[in-house]
Amino acid sequence: MEDDKQTIMIVTDAWYPQVNGVVRTLSQTREELTSLGYNVVMLTPEGFPTIPCPTYPEIRLSLMPASKVARIIRQVSPDYLHIATEGPLGLAARNFAKRNGVKFTTAYHTRFPEYVHSRFRLPLSITYSFLRWFHGPGKALLAPTKTVVNDLADRNVGNPVLWPRGVDLDHFSPATRRKKNPKPIFIYVGRVAVEKNIGAFLDLDLDGEKWVVGDGPAMAQLRNRYPGVVFHGMKTRDELPAFYRQADVFVFPSRTDTFGLVLLEAMACGLPVAAFPVTGPIDVVGDSDGGVLDDDLGAACREALKKPRGKVRAYAETFSWDNASRMFLSHLVLSRNPEDYSVLDNPYKDNTGMLRAVAAARNSFSGLRFAIAEESAFRQELALAIPMLLIAFVLPVELALKMLMVMTTVLVLIVELLNSSVEAAVDRISYSRHGLSRRAKDYGSAAVLLSLVLCFVVYGFCIMEALAG
Repeated sequence: MEDDKQTIMIVTDAWYPQVNGVVRTLSQTREELTSLGYNVVMLTPEGFPTIPCPTYPEIRLSLMPASKVARIIRQVSPDYLHIATEGPLGLAARNFAKRNGVKFTTAYHTRFPEYVHSRFRLPLSITYSFLRWFHGPGKALLAPTKTVVNDLADRNVGNPVLWPRGVDLDHFSPATRRKKNPKPIFIYVGRVAVEKNIGAFLDLDLDGEKWVVGDGPAMAQLRNRYPGVVFHGMKTRDELPAFYRQADVFVFPSRTDTFGLVLLEAMACGLPVAAFPVTGPIDVVGDSDGGVLDDDLGAACREALKKPRGKVRAYAETFSWDNASRMFLSHLVLSRNPEDYSVLDNPYKDNTGMLRAVAAARNSFSGLRFAIAEESAFRQELALAIPMLLIAFVLPVELALKMLMVMTTVLVLIVELLNSSVEAAVDRISYSRHGLSRRAKDYGSAAVLLSLVLCFVVYGFCIMEALAG
């Protein structure tokens, strides 16, 4: 039954219409989890006002999402909460979860500190400090390769665990019949941005054509700098396999990717990879039949041409989304203990920020109105408080004593309200007589009596001081 399904909420700032490894990973994971019988809810920038990310206009940043994110999480009340990105939505979800004792996991998809450093020259120490703060409260930090897991552990970032990637072997598959190209085609697929190091590929002296598939902030600059390169622009997921099948070598010049999902997509189509021996390619390709890693990227490209496409495909078949998604599941943690109170189960805890302040003020006035209308003891004490406050103001004593008289008068009213709330709660449970119910009400009455005694003692002392003066 639908009601029996457990709900997994994935919070991500990266989502369609973006086309990148993070989006494809989360989209495929959602499909796999759904097929395994889970209800998966994606909390994405859809439905939020957004602005373009500086230097990355295709990435949309949600504006002031905290209250809406909190409301959505409360409404969904997920069994598992996973925060996939460190953007505005991820921050809002993290802060809500930490504030309300909701357990969650996080993920590390890209080398964020290195990307920021390459664009803005911000010291790595600053961004890694941010990552330690962001991922610290999470129960697990899911990273795509063993190398990245070890790097994060060395830098004391979160509790890193392995969550590998997979590839859709049905969608990304070799051509049934493939014609040999007159000249080899060397292709790059991905974001066209400075951190991808695409110039290292386009500067190579290769006998063949160079293709770039994708879009990004560096596109205009690269078009002007390399007029002999074929730039195909952004392509959809359905269009990509045709480019992989036609090309002869997939060139991956990035030195900062944590995984490189496109590596798997290319190899699944039988396309051998040429890359640097760095994090990502080392974990995905290594010394397998899938490609060649070399510090001399040109040499890697020429050697990759010799790789049999059938063996490349066979190696890609060792990567499974089913296995990756089951590992993802194994790292999730229940958002709360079913036996304990959780804010997610309380339908009345649904306001934050100014809305909470407004709602609190409205509820407070309602409480006063109910007390005056329905509680005779409160009305009597309020009627007594008015002349007593007048006495406090006119009595010829020092200011400190006046304030003491005012505070003890108000204290009587406060204690009476608390006593009335106890009586209302007991009556809500049951009208029947019970020893514990009577005891709870008697405790409240005793508190009121003590506050009245304290008030009268203070007033008596102050009046004596005034007469003595």
